[in-house]
Amino acid sequence: MGSYYLSFFFLLSLLCLSSAEIKTLKVTADNRPLILFEKFGFNQLGSITVQVEYSSLSAAPFPSPSLLGFFLISDESLIHPSNPLPNYNPNPNDGNCVLFHPYVKLLFTFHDLSPPPTRSINRTFPITHPDEYNLFFANCAPERALVTMSVRTEMYNTLPDGSKDYLSVGQAPVPSIYTIFACFYVVFLFVWLYLTLYKNRLTSHGIHHLMSGLLVARSLYLICAAEDQHYIRVTGTPHGWDVLFYVFQFFKGVLLFSVIVLIGTGWSFLKPFLQEREKKVVMAVIPLQVIANVASAVVGETGPFLRDWVTWNQLFLLIDVACCCAVLFPLVWSIRSLRESSKTDGKAARTLAKLSLFRQFYLVVIGYLYFTRIVVYALRTIASYKYRWVAVAAEEVASLAFYLYMFYMFQPMERNEYFLLDEGEEELAERALREDEFEL
Repeated sequence: MGSYYLSFFFLLSLLCLSSAEIKTLKVTADNRPLILFEKFGFNQLGSITVQVEYSSLSAAPFPSPSLLGFFLISDESLIHPSNPLPNYNPNPNDGNCVLFHPYVKLLFTFHDLSPPPTRSINRTFPITHPDEYNLFFANCAPERALVTMSVRTEMYNTLPDGSKDYLSVGQAPVPSIYTIFACFYVVFLFVWLYLTLYKNRLTSHGIHHLMSGLLVARSLYLICAAEDQHYIRVTGTPHGWDVLFYVFQFFKGVLLFSVIVLIGTGWSFLKPFLQEREKKVVMAVIPLQVIANVASAVVGETGPFLRDWVTWNQLFLLIDVACCCAVLFPLVWSIRSLRESSKTDGKAARTLAKLSLFRQFYLVVIGYLYFTRIVVYALRTIASYKYRWVAVAAEEVASLAFYLYMFYMFQPMERNEYFLLDEGEEELAERALREDEFEL
């Protein structure tokens, strides 16, 4: 049983990104043997403050307070090959409680809490060895006593000037990364508005204006993300920027998937309407994004101490994957439809150009979704805690590259090189269309 629990919480710690906000959390009638509260990367001047107000402990007979308490353990120690996983035997006399394990740093037990009616503790512990640590609460009491308490956590690194940095070591560059990319997208937006509203306004379609909205949402999302991380770094709290962050994250996600779907259908620049099955995809993506963003907010704002935190995390990942799959269907339908129409419309060159464009876009979309969902997650998991910012930078670079490609390929133009080709290319195009290179 001990191996199961510690292995489970190790996997949970991998899912949990290093957080840093000053958080006040409420645990109500909880009998879990281990509760993961926070994960944080410390430097050589790091500190952790834990304040606990313990209100009740339901058990019969009443357990020894020394069998309940808080401890720190590094990821390195959690997976150390010589670390014998503790057995949570209900017998308190066998000494196998995780709180007394040599690989953990015991902070305090309930025995250290002030006597009734206060029953509280507020202590700060310096970190002597730089590493990424997990803050756990352990309940080794027989029969798993039901614990109700309020916990306030504060983790920070002290800077050379004496100020506190509430961002984990690996997250310290993140505010600057978001700020830099926000500037790129603002410039991008102004260039795009110049093209769609002034230079090529006569050839602009509805999809181009929707793409403008996507750039606005993406820019505001990055601005809010930068401010959110900046205020957390300086003060430990986001000062309301987290609310705006989740709002614009929602609009960014909905607009991105909607634009990909509508481009895949050829809406507005190839045809002025959507077929019934295409409407169903759009109508499915929007509510899925609503659910995904609710799950993302729950995961981001509560933390791993929540009983259903893993479930919400899995729900977010599952729905995100479902959206990624859904947006590919219109592209597949468009490619197949173009192949069928090429046999009857007599415009082989134009059809070949459209097929090339949609096939290329299809491959780029798959590459972008794979990179941002799989490769970025792998970077977050395997990178040293000091370099977690690399995953954020990689995701933003990939996203900017994808946006530049998509907006360039589908920009409004007086003469679109993909759709208005020389009729002399018909024979060559017909020969290419007879091949099966565009089958998916």
